[in-house]
Amino acid sequence: MHLDVHDLRNFYYRTPLGRVAQRAIRDQLLRLWQPTKGHTVAGFGFAAPLLRPYLDEARRVMALMPGPQGVMPWPAGADNVAILCEETQWPVETGMVDRLIVLHGLETSDQPAALIEECWRVLGPGGRALFIVPNRSGLWSRSDATPFGYGRPYSMRQLDAQLRGHGFTAERQQSALFALPSRQKFWLRTAPMWERFGLRVASFVAGGVLMLEVSKQVHSPQRPGLAAAVRRPLRVLEALPKPTAEPV
Repeated sequence: MHLDVHDLRNFYYRTPLGRVAQRAIRDQLLRLWQPTKGHTVAGFGFAAPLLRPYLDEARRVMALMPGPQGVMPWPAGADNVAILCEETQWPVETGMVDRLIVLHGLETSDQPAALIEECWRVLGPGGRALFIVPNRSGLWSRSDATPFGYGRPYSMRQLDAQLRGHGFTAERQQSALFALPSRQKFWLRTAPMWERFGLRVASFVAGGVLMLEVSKQVHSPQRPGLAAAVRRPLRVLEALPKPTAEPV
């Protein structure tokens, strides 16, 4: 069950805790993917808070929002790039996307396998996707005060197995949201310190969200008949005498 777009917008843009979460996840995203000219960057679910750094450099940016969630104009004060779409049928050409971010999309989907297949379809060969999901061992998935308390939380092993099962190759793993999901001023003020501490520890148990980067590797097809031709070579030259060295 998808969350309502208005609830997601209010959390990320109008609450101190939402701005803390946005900053923590986006900082880790930028550690993995710096803005690059010429790339097509897409986000599915409610990935808009993470896409802003790419607006200036990317060739194209798309914020795909599923119908059950709803859509909002984004970004504010600029040309809209938000698109309302079916959860498993995106208005995107096959192989068009270079970088894909999925946030609040996989864990709330009623058709996770079909959704992952659609992610595979839109990515070009060598394209990268970043799936961000609630950590089943973290505190954020246990509180319904944030959007991470809804849907199915994952362990890293579960997320990795599900994506590998659909042909993706795992590249890098990361966690974020090491502060408590609390609106108390102390935790909000010290959130950057907890993020730095959590990154040094590199624990997938303590982080509120798991971030798994995967790639789409497409192998070159083998031409039919080549192996058979090698196993049955032509014998037209067998009757010719073998060359020998002449005496000087």
